[in-house]
Amino acid sequence: MKWDDDIHNYYEKLVVEHIDALELEKRHDSSFLADLCCMVLNQLPSRYIRHEVDMEFYLSDQERQDMQTKVERAIEREYGELKEKLKGQKSA
Repeated sequence: MKWDDDIHNYYEKLVVEHIDALELEKRHDSSFLADLCCMVLNQLPSRYIRHEVDMEFYLSDQERQDMQTKVERAIEREYGELKEKLKGQKSA
């Protein structure tokens, strides 16, 4: 059942923005980046919203910074893990 096309996890936006800022698309293909996004999002809490403006209005500066920090740490951790897995597959 689908009630609303606008419902999404706010962390998705933050993860994609940070991956873009790191310019990982210059070093990895879309399959790698999709796997990375899934791995990272599975490490973060869900924060479902309908409209971006609602989230930005209701978040305090501290909450926004905490979310950004969680995203950065999760990407760093999962990026390293995914690269190691791929390195292991290539040497096998």
